[in-house]
Amino acid sequence: MQDSTWYVIAMIIYLLAMAAIGFWSYKQTDEYDDYVLGGRGLNPFVAALSAGASDMSGWLLMGLPGALFLTGLSEIWIAVGLIIGAWANWTWVAPRLRSYSEVAGNSITVPSFFENRLRDKSRILRVLAAAIIIFFFTFYVSSGMVAGGRYFESTFNGDYLVGMLIIAAVTVFYTFVGGFLAVSYTDVVQGLMMFTALLIVPIMAFISLDNPMDIFSFASNHPYGPNGEIDNPNYFSVFSGVSAAVVIGNLAWGLGYFGQPHIIVRFMALRKPADAKAGRFYAIAWMSLSIIGAVFVVIIGTVFFTQKNYTITDTQNYETIFLDMAQILFHPLFAGLVLTAVLAAIMSTMSSQMLVVSSSLIEDLYTIFVKRKPSEAVLINLSRTAVVAIAVLAGVLAINPSDSILGLVGFAWAGFGAAFGPIILLSLYWKRLSSSGAIAGMVVGAVITIAWGVSPLSDVLYEIVPGFLAALVAAVVVSLATKQPSNEVVQEFEQAAKLSKLAAKDADVDFEKAAQKVQD
Repeated sequence: MQDSTWYVIAMIIYLLAMAAIGFWSYKQTDEYDDYVLGGRGLNPFVAALSAGASDMSGWLLMGLPGALFLTGLSEIWIAVGLIIGAWANWTWVAPRLRSYSEVAGNSITVPSFFENRLRDKSRILRVLAAAIIIFFFTFYVSSGMVAGGRYFESTFNGDYLVGMLIIAAVTVFYTFVGGFLAVSYTDVVQGLMMFTALLIVPIMAFISLDNPMDIFSFASNHPYGPNGEIDNPNYFSVFSGVSAAVVIGNLAWGLGYFGQPHIIVRFMALRKPADAKAGRFYAIAWMSLSIIGAVFVVIIGTVFFTQKNYTITDTQNYETIFLDMAQILFHPLFAGLVLTAVLAAIMSTMSSQMLVVSSSLIEDLYTIFVKRKPSEAVLINLSRTAVVAIAVLAGVLAINPSDSILGLVGFAWAGFGAAFGPIILLSLYWKRLSSSGAIAGMVVGAVITIAWGVSPLSDVLYEIVPGFLAALVAAVVVSLATKQPSNEVVQEFEQAAKLSKLAAKDADVDFEKAAQKVQD
């Protein structure tokens, strides 16, 4: 039996499992809030792995290894920044946002939370936030489709466009059918697959080497790659060959966590704020071990592909290292199961992002312009239609990719981090924030990120740094220059803070009753 046949069998097993989860989730989804936020019943383990899997995606298994292989360990600052940022996000944002989003009109999307938190009667804040989500997530979903096409090329030696369409179609199917619960529970399976594969592949590659200890010196002493095409004597240095601006820019990836809608929506879906503590433990443990695995895939890969004369499919960005290594090392069926970890990573992120975009299109744009709120069934069907629409648009952009996976992800990550990150933090911890300040911060953050990202300055410093700082300053200055928030807004802010502290002090407190009590 040909290797490709075994890969197809493994992929079919995986896709059928994802479809089954989607169907199960469909049976659990009766109301619109269930489709968008899972009825706020997510346990911390599911929330943590769902957030991690939807966050890391093809970047962890393809984008990061490619960057590390090509540039060296100086790229590790991205991973360090992400771990710090994820820890801070689970510590400072998760419990507070879970409390505040319920107190502030039971908000189920990030734009609706901003509007309810700041009592923006103009609706500008909500529409602007939704527009930013739709714009940047189009690029983000497109990066997933690019990864899917390259996965198909590397695994089956097939056509990029065919692979992209197949993977996109299956992802759209289970997101379309099952909504938030389908996305969350498939993410758990996908996160476990990614984690397992990132541990198994480097261990087996290490064992296969003639002299395993070469991995700690080879890349800096010899040209490496299948044809010895890369010469990097500073490979193992995290400082040499990189400027302070590059280190700062890579660390600043961690700032992006505060503003990623597909991640922070998991915080809003937790059963109670106290679950954030357990969620943080699961999330950071999963992320740290997965990143360590990805790093060793590359360090071992410098020797593996050079000394054994194995080839790498992608010789431009080297983003297929993990895929190629798995195919070489394992029996085709087991290799196929390992390779589905990449497919899992791609699909987990795409599904989360498409669901957030559909929520913004329907909950944050459509419902505020119709005179009468549609029925639950109509809202769910409209959200499903929006999932398909955003997938089609992202697919058009992915047909002829002009950037690496890491480049596409980096642009969207910076856009959300700069536009939403400062506003999320200020909304949760600064009662003086005004709707005008939030609008100013969002606009400045998005504009600076886009302008900086398309200019030569992006080669000097990652655009999230100027974008985040400019948005923060703009939001604070405009808020101080405009009218103070009403007593109603201040009182609600204090209620949310009190509820968050109460939930943190007593993990067993009945959160629903406590939330009602602080509002009475």
